[in-house]
Amino acid sequence: MAEQQIGIATETATVRVAEQGASVGDFIALLKPRVMSLVVFSGFAGLYVAPGHVHPVIAAVAVLCIAVAAGASGAINMWYDRDIDAVMARTRNRPIPRGAVTPEQALAFGLVLSLFSVMLMDIAVNTTAAALLAFTIFFYVVVYTVWLKRSTPQNIVIGGASGAFPPMIGWAAVTGDVSLASIALFLIIFMWTPPHFWALSLYREGDYAKAGVPMMPVVAGQRSTKLQMLVYTLILCPLTLAPVFLGVAGWVYGASSIALNLGFVGHAIRVLRSDDLRYAKRMFGFSLLYLFLHFALLCVDRAPGILSVLP
Repeated sequence: MAEQQIGIATETATVRVAEQGASVGDFIALLKPRVMSLVVFSGFAGLYVAPGHVHPVIAAVAVLCIAVAAGASGAINMWYDRDIDAVMARTRNRPIPRGAVTPEQALAFGLVLSLFSVMLMDIAVNTTAAALLAFTIFFYVVVYTVWLKRSTPQNIVIGGASGAFPPMIGWAAVTGDVSLASIALFLIIFMWTPPHFWALSLYREGDYAKAGVPMMPVVAGQRSTKLQMLVYTLILCPLTLAPVFLGVAGWVYGASSIALNLGFVGHAIRVLRSDDLRYAKRMFGFSLLYLFLHFALLCVDRAPGILSVLP
């Protein structure tokens, strides 16, 4: 039944392809700008707290490459997921389902931006950062979008790694390597991703079921999903303090992190104990603020002398 609905929606979207061509705004929408903003900020934070020296122009180029690569991945994701996007309320107004951009345009746009971002990162910054950037695009498009998303309820657990690489890329842009500290920044986002997305999937369960996407609530049920959200949240809490013990941040960050963790755990417990899905929606909203504040506080409270900007 879900496959039949997807097929009908895809045919309808194909018929509605705009005759006048796509606007600039439609191509910007393909980049998933709201998702991109958090990715770019975490990449900037990794660059900012990394030990070493970097010219401000090189730093700006590195952040630009992370942004372009994130947008490129989003465009290719929309190309591949155009069938299920057309039947989900949350995504049916994306450029391809509403006929503003053709699938071929979206794919070409994504591929060109992917190549541009990786090549520019390699030429202007360094090969390590470029290799991590290329792997991030590959992981999001091939491992998550093509392989995991439609095949396993662990899709967001494993696939979440793609969103966790930007701080490592930013770090590598300064240092040219991968360190324990940059891995700690990766792990914070990696462990944050399941409770963040499962909170969304709890109150969007009907959408995912209709599209045939095996998100955890659809496959394992809401109770199991809520328990796993709490477990991942509890594992995440000590990981957020790793930057303090690794010398990347001080105790202003540490104390703030403890307070944020108490709030996140409180949300997870409230979601577990209630059948009211508005608590899941609130947890999803808080999770965005939670991650943003952690990386903002890293920048505010970085260890003295961690980054010197050359004139």
